Amino acid sequence: VGQVPEYVEMVTRWCKTMTRMPVFVKLTPNVTNILAPAQAAKAAGADAVALINTVNSIVSVDLDLMAPTPTVDGKGSHGGYCGPAVKPIALNLVAQIARDPECSGMAISGIGGIETWRDAAEFIALGSDGIQVCTGVMHYGFKIVDDMISGLGGWMDEKGYGRLSDFHGAAVPNFVDWQDLNINAELVARIDQDKCIKCGLCHIVCEDTAHQAISVSGTGPARRFETIDAECVGCNLCAHVCPVEGCITMAAVDNGKPYMNWTQDPRNVNATAAE
Repeated sequence: VGQVPEYVEMVTRWCKTMTRMPVFVKLTPNVTNILAPAQAAKAAGADAVALINTVNSIVSVDLDLMAPTPTVDGKGSHGGYCGPAVKPIALNLVAQIARDPECSGMAISGIGGIETWRDAAEFIALGSDGIQVCTGVMHYGFKIVDDMISGLGGWMDEKGYGRLSDFHGAAVPNFVDWQDLNINAELVARIDQDKCIKCGLCHIVCEDTAHQAISVSGTGPARRFETIDAECVGCNLCAHVCPVEGCITMAAVDNGKPYMNWTQDPRNVNATAAE
């Protein structure tokens, strides 16, 4: 039903006709455009949309039975993938709805991989009016709710936020399509030598799969890893693989170049043709 906007609108209208209770429409992520069913729910009078539902998936294959697991009488089907792994998908789809003018005024209940206060804060910052937790409670019990509340409260005090509305949707204006990003913005990696544990993961990943922008000198405990600024493109891969929080950060470089996005770039054939 959730993959067909016409069905979403029809069923939502039925529900609104038969009840005075608020109607939340749960949206599936297994679509190419989340806005179509969201707009259909809004057109039918939905009070809110809740997203995401689980992602169609096969978690493994039984190589003896030669069937997807879990098996039923020797056969298997797809299941619903959930938990922390789907959080990036959920954040993206929540943000798309939050910034859509046609969905304005319809509440959003964020779902997908929420386990910590930070997860909750991220969903709220991207426009969620509320959040739902399922897998996290299955793993850790209801005690995580108290942890989320206390952690979120502490962070809000630190930031000077007095209520959730102070940062609700604050990240939405900064969520843009990739072609609108400033391609002249320049970042380079900075390695904190005091925090570095000399594991070399940053050098390996940059040398083998990125831009060969991290040099290594010395041996053993005296090894030192440093960024080659002229080669670094600010891809952030080294920071992602670094096991020490805050050891590698990305620093902005003032190159004096004005804002330009991909639609304005002369290397873009479509941009050149449009001129």
